[in-house]
Amino acid sequence: MQVSVPKSLDAALGLLAEDPQAVLLAGGTDLMVAINFGRTRPEHIVSIARLPELKELATGEQVRCGAGVTYTRLLERVRDRALVDAARTVGSPQIRNAGTLGGNLGTCSPAGDTLPSLAALDATITVASQRSGERRVPFSGWMRGPKKPALEPGELVLRADWEEAGPAQVFLKAGTRNAMVIAVASLAMVVDRARRTVRVALGSVGPTIIRATAAEEMATGLLDEGGWERPLMPTEAAQARFGELVAAAARPIDDQRGTGAYRRHVIAVMARRALQRTGAAP
Repeated sequence: MQVSVPKSLDAALGLLAEDPQAVLLAGGTDLMVAINFGRTRPEHIVSIARLPELKELATGEQVRCGAGVTYTRLLERVRDRALVDAARTVGSPQIRNAGTLGGNLGTCSPAGDTLPSLAALDATITVASQRSGERRVPFSGWMRGPKKPALEPGELVLRADWEEAGPAQVFLKAGTRNAMVIAVASLAMVVDRARRTVRVALGSVGPTIIRATAAEEMATGLLDEGGWERPLMPTEAAQARFGELVAAAARPIDDQRGTGAYRRHVIAVMARRALQRTGAAP
Protein backbone atom coordinates (compact mmCIF):
# COMPACT_ATOMS: atom_id res chain seq x y z
CA MET A 1 0.00 0.00 0.00
CA GLN A 2 1.40 3.36 -1.05
CA VAL A 3 0.61 6.39 1.13
CA SER A 4 1.14 9.93 -0.20
CA VAL A 5 1.01 12.98 2.06
CA PRO A 6 0.79 16.13 -0.09
CA LYS A 7 1.34 19.49 1.59
CA SER A 8 -0.76 21.61 -0.75
CA LEU A 9 -4.04 21.32 -2.63
CA ASP A 10 -2.25 21.57 -5.98
CA ALA A 11 -0.01 18.66 -5.02
CA ALA A 12 -3.01 16.58 -3.93
CA LEU A 13 -4.86 17.27 -7.18
CA GLY A 14 -1.72 16.35 -9.10
CA LEU A 15 -1.55 12.98 -7.36
CA LEU A 16 -5.22 12.34 -8.12
CA ALA A 17 -4.67 13.30 -11.77
CA GLU A 18 -1.88 10.72 -11.98
CA ASP A 19 -3.91 8.06 -10.15
CA PRO A 20 -7.67 8.73 -10.22
CA GLN A 21 -8.28 5.45 -8.36
CA ALA A 22 -6.33 6.64 -5.30
CA VAL A 23 -8.37 6.65 -2.08
CA LEU A 24 -8.55 9.88 -0.07
CA LEU A 25 -7.88 9.89 3.67
CA ALA A 26 -9.00 12.78 5.90
CA GLY A 27 -10.03 11.81 9.43
CA GLY A 28 -10.03 8.10 8.61
CA THR A 29 -13.06 7.36 10.78
CA ASP A 30 -14.73 5.41 7.95
CA LEU A 31 -11.76 4.27 5.88
CA MET A 32 -9.73 2.76 8.71
CA VAL A 33 -12.73 0.76 9.92
CA ALA A 34 -13.18 -0.64 6.41
CA ILE A 35 -9.48 -1.53 6.17
CA ASN A 36 -9.40 -3.12 9.63
CA PHE A 37 -12.42 -5.29 8.81
CA GLY A 38 -10.97 -6.34 5.46
CA ARG A 39 -13.69 -4.64 3.43
CA THR A 40 -11.19 -2.72 1.31
CA ARG A 41 -7.48 -2.77 0.59
CA PRO A 42 -6.55 0.32 -1.42
CA GLU A 43 -3.29 0.27 -3.31
CA HIS A 44 -2.75 4.02 -3.02
CA ILE A 45 -3.94 6.36 -0.25
CA VAL A 46 -3.65 10.14 -0.54
CA SER A 47 -3.84 11.83 2.85
CA ILE A 48 -5.46 15.27 2.66
CA ALA A 49 -5.54 15.80 6.43
CA ARG A 50 -2.80 18.46 6.36
CA LEU A 51 -4.08 20.63 3.54
CA PRO A 52 -4.70 24.17 4.88
CA GLU A 53 -6.99 24.97 1.93
CA LEU A 54 -9.54 22.47 3.24
CA LYS A 55 -9.66 23.83 6.80
CA GLU A 56 -11.29 27.20 6.04
CA LEU A 57 -14.44 27.99 8.04
CA ALA A 58 -16.11 31.35 7.48
CA THR A 59 -19.39 32.07 9.24
CA GLY A 60 -21.95 34.85 8.95
CA GLU A 61 -24.84 35.27 6.54
CA GLN A 62 -22.92 33.15 4.07
CA VAL A 63 -21.23 30.08 5.55
CA ARG A 64 -18.21 28.52 3.84
CA CYS A 65 -17.04 25.28 5.42
CA GLY A 66 -13.94 23.52 4.11
CA ALA A 67 -14.02 19.76 3.61
CA GLY A 68 -11.32 19.31 6.25
CA VAL A 69 -13.29 21.05 9.03
CA THR A 70 -13.92 18.60 11.87
CA TYR A 71 -17.21 18.07 13.67
CA THR A 72 -15.65 19.60 16.79
CA ARG A 73 -14.93 22.84 14.94
CA LEU A 74 -18.45 22.84 13.55
CA LEU A 75 -19.79 22.64 17.08
CA GLU A 76 -17.62 25.57 18.13
CA ARG A 77 -18.24 27.93 15.20
CA VAL A 78 -21.41 27.19 13.21
CA ARG A 79 -24.73 28.68 14.33
CA ASP A 80 -27.16 26.68 12.20
CA ARG A 81 -28.84 24.45 14.78
CA ALA A 82 -29.68 21.59 12.42
CA LEU A 83 -26.04 21.08 11.51
CA VAL A 84 -24.74 21.65 15.05
CA ASP A 85 -27.14 19.09 16.51
CA ALA A 86 -26.22 16.62 13.76
CA ALA A 87 -22.49 17.06 14.41
CA ARG A 88 -23.07 16.50 18.12
CA THR A 89 -24.51 13.04 17.44
CA VAL A 90 -21.44 11.85 15.52
CA GLY A 91 -19.58 9.14 17.44
CA SER A 92 -17.48 10.01 20.48
CA PRO A 93 -15.38 13.14 21.19
CA GLN A 94 -12.39 11.38 19.64
CA ILE A 95 -14.34 10.69 16.45
CA ARG A 96 -15.63 14.27 16.32
CA ASN A 97 -12.05 15.53 16.69
CA ALA A 98 -10.94 13.51 13.66
CA GLY A 99 -13.98 13.15 11.41
CA THR A 100 -14.67 15.87 8.82
CA LEU A 101 -17.61 17.30 6.93
CA GLY A 102 -15.91 16.40 3.66
CA GLY A 103 -15.57 12.82 4.83
CA ASN A 104 -19.33 12.59 5.40
CA LEU A 105 -19.91 14.03 1.92
CA GLY A 106 -17.36 11.74 0.30
CA THR A 107 -18.61 8.58 2.02
CA CYS A 108 -22.11 9.64 0.92
CA SER A 109 -24.02 7.19 3.10
CA PRO A 110 -27.78 7.76 3.42
CA ALA A 111 -27.17 7.37 7.18
CA GLY A 112 -24.55 10.17 7.20
CA ASP A 113 -25.45 12.38 10.14
CA THR A 114 -24.73 15.80 8.62
CA LEU A 115 -26.24 15.09 5.21
CA PRO A 116 -29.95 15.70 6.02
CA SER A 117 -28.97 19.03 7.58
CA LEU A 118 -26.92 20.04 4.53
CA ALA A 119 -29.89 19.12 2.33
CA ALA A 120 -32.28 21.14 4.51
CA LEU A 121 -29.88 24.09 4.43
CA ASP A 122 -29.80 23.81 0.61
CA ALA A 123 -26.02 23.60 0.65
CA THR A 124 -23.83 23.71 -2.44
CA ILE A 125 -20.80 21.43 -2.67
CA THR A 126 -17.65 22.66 -4.45
CA VAL A 127 -15.32 20.03 -5.89
CA ALA A 128 -12.05 20.38 -7.79
CA SER A 129 -9.70 18.47 -10.06
CA GLN A 130 -6.47 19.39 -11.82
CA ARG A 131 -8.04 18.78 -15.21
CA SER A 132 -11.35 20.65 -14.86
CA GLY A 133 -10.75 23.10 -12.03
CA GLU A 134 -13.59 23.86 -9.63
CA ARG A 135 -17.28 23.09 -10.11
CA ARG A 136 -20.30 23.52 -7.87
CA VAL A 137 -22.92 20.85 -7.21
CA PRO A 138 -26.23 21.62 -5.43
CA PHE A 139 -26.88 19.12 -2.66
CA SER A 140 -29.97 17.95 -4.53
CA GLY A 141 -27.61 16.53 -7.18
CA TRP A 142 -24.88 15.30 -4.86
CA MET A 143 -26.07 11.78 -4.03
CA ARG A 144 -26.34 9.53 -7.09
CA GLY A 145 -27.09 6.53 -4.89
CA PRO A 146 -25.95 4.99 -1.61
CA LYS A 147 -22.25 5.81 -1.22
CA LYS A 148 -22.14 7.28 -4.74
CA PRO A 149 -21.28 11.00 -4.58
CA ALA A 150 -21.25 13.21 -7.66
CA LEU A 151 -17.47 13.04 -7.89
CA GLU A 152 -15.69 12.40 -11.16
CA PRO A 153 -12.32 10.57 -11.28
CA GLY A 154 -9.55 12.83 -10.00
CA GLU A 155 -11.89 15.13 -8.04
CA LEU A 156 -12.03 15.88 -4.33
CA VAL A 157 -14.46 17.85 -2.15
CA LEU A 158 -13.25 21.39 -1.40
CA ARG A 159 -16.07 22.82 0.72
CA ALA A 160 -19.78 23.22 1.38
CA ASP A 161 -21.51 26.61 1.26
CA TRP A 162 -24.94 27.63 2.51
CA GLU A 163 -26.88 30.64 3.78
CA GLU A 164 -27.39 30.94 7.52
CA ALA A 165 -31.08 30.21 8.09
CA GLY A 166 -31.98 31.54 11.54
CA PRO A 167 -33.09 29.74 14.72
CA ALA A 168 -36.12 27.79 13.45
CA GLN A 169 -34.38 24.53 12.62
CA VAL A 170 -33.94 21.12 14.17
CA PHE A 171 -32.17 17.78 13.65
CA LEU A 172 -33.56 14.57 15.12
CA LYS A 173 -32.03 11.10 15.06
CA ALA A 174 -33.15 7.66 16.25
CA GLY A 175 -30.80 4.74 16.82
CA THR A 176 -30.58 1.47 18.66
CA ARG A 177 -29.07 3.28 21.64
CA ASN A 178 -28.67 6.88 22.80
CA ALA A 179 -25.13 7.64 21.58
CA MET A 180 -22.35 6.46 19.26
CA VAL A 181 -24.82 4.86 16.88
CA ILE A 182 -25.63 4.74 13.18
CA ALA A 183 -29.02 6.31 12.49
CA VAL A 184 -32.05 4.08 12.10
CA ALA A 185 -33.76 7.25 10.86
CA SER A 186 -32.97 10.96 10.96
CA LEU A 187 -34.67 14.19 9.99
CA ALA A 188 -33.60 17.81 9.54
CA MET A 189 -36.12 20.64 9.23
CA VAL A 190 -35.18 24.25 8.47
CA VAL A 191 -37.72 27.07 8.48
CA ASP A 192 -35.97 30.12 7.05
CA ARG A 193 -38.37 32.88 8.07
CA ALA A 194 -36.38 35.64 6.36
CA ARG A 195 -36.46 33.90 2.97
CA ARG A 196 -39.85 32.25 3.60
CA THR A 197 -38.75 28.73 2.80
CA VAL A 198 -39.29 25.38 4.52
CA ARG A 199 -37.09 22.36 3.85
CA VAL A 200 -37.43 18.87 5.36
CA ALA A 201 -34.78 16.23 4.64
CA LEU A 202 -34.80 12.59 5.70
CA GLY A 203 -31.83 10.31 6.36
CA SER A 204 -31.48 6.54 6.59
CA VAL A 205 -34.97 5.92 5.19
CA GLY A 206 -34.03 5.56 1.53
CA PRO A 207 -31.07 5.07 -0.83
CA THR A 208 -30.23 8.79 -0.63
CA ILE A 209 -31.23 11.77 1.49
CA ILE A 210 -34.90 12.42 0.67
CA ARG A 211 -36.68 15.79 0.60
CA ALA A 212 -40.28 15.59 1.87
CA THR A 213 -41.65 18.13 -0.60
CA ALA A 214 -45.36 17.60 0.13
CA ALA A 215 -44.71 18.17 3.84
CA GLU A 216 -42.68 21.28 3.00
CA GLU A 217 -45.61 22.66 1.01
CA MET A 218 -47.99 21.99 3.87
CA ALA A 219 -45.77 23.77 6.42
CA THR A 220 -45.31 26.68 4.02
CA GLY A 221 -49.10 26.98 3.74
CA LEU A 222 -49.49 27.01 7.53
CA LEU A 223 -46.90 29.77 7.82
CA ASP A 224 -48.45 31.78 4.97
CA GLU A 225 -51.77 31.60 6.79
CA GLY A 226 -50.47 32.36 10.28
CA GLY A 227 -47.71 34.82 9.40
CA TRP A 228 -44.00 34.09 9.00
CA GLU A 229 -43.08 36.61 11.68
CA ARG A 230 -45.08 34.85 14.41
CA PRO A 231 -44.57 31.48 16.12
CA LEU A 232 -46.50 28.64 14.55
CA MET A 233 -48.78 26.62 16.84
CA PRO A 234 -50.02 23.70 14.72
CA THR A 235 -53.07 21.76 15.84
CA GLU A 236 -52.80 18.07 16.66
CA ALA A 237 -54.54 17.30 13.38
CA ALA A 238 -52.01 19.40 11.46
CA GLN A 239 -49.10 17.70 13.23
CA ALA A 240 -50.54 14.27 12.42
CA ARG A 241 -51.02 15.18 8.76
CA PHE A 242 -47.51 16.58 8.54
CA GLY A 243 -46.16 13.31 9.98
CA GLU A 244 -48.15 11.31 7.43
CA LEU A 245 -46.74 13.36 4.55
CA VAL A 246 -43.17 12.93 5.77
CA ALA A 247 -43.64 9.18 6.27
CA ALA A 248 -45.11 8.90 2.77
CA ALA A 249 -41.93 10.42 1.31
CA ALA A 250 -39.70 7.79 2.98
CA ARG A 251 -38.52 4.67 1.14
CA PRO A 252 -37.19 2.56 4.02
CA ILE A 253 -35.87 -1.01 3.92
CA ASP A 254 -35.49 -3.77 6.48
CA ASP A 255 -31.94 -4.25 7.73
CA GLN A 256 -30.01 -5.18 10.88
CA ARG A 257 -30.82 -1.84 12.53
CA GLY A 258 -34.58 -1.82 12.00
CA THR A 259 -37.51 -2.71 9.78
CA GLY A 260 -38.98 -0.49 7.11
CA ALA A 261 -42.25 -0.27 9.05
CA TYR A 262 -40.43 0.88 12.17
CA ARG A 263 -38.47 3.48 10.24
CA ARG A 264 -41.64 4.86 8.69
CA HIS A 265 -43.26 5.11 12.13
CA VAL A 266 -40.21 6.79 13.67
CA ILE A 267 -39.87 9.35 10.89
CA ALA A 268 -43.53 10.34 11.32
CA VAL A 269 -43.00 10.89 15.06
CA MET A 270 -39.88 12.95 14.34
CA ALA A 271 -41.79 15.04 11.82
CA ARG A 272 -44.50 15.95 14.33
CA ARG A 273 -41.86 16.98 16.88
CA ALA A 274 -39.92 18.95 14.28
CA LEU A 275 -43.03 20.92 13.28
CA GLN A 276 -43.69 21.75 16.92
CA ARG A 277 -40.11 22.79 17.69
CA THR A 278 -39.47 24.89 14.59
CA GLY A 279 -42.88 26.49 14.99
CA ALA A 280 -42.08 27.53 18.56
CA ALA A 281 -38.72 29.07 17.59
CA PRO A 282 -38.54 32.88 17.46
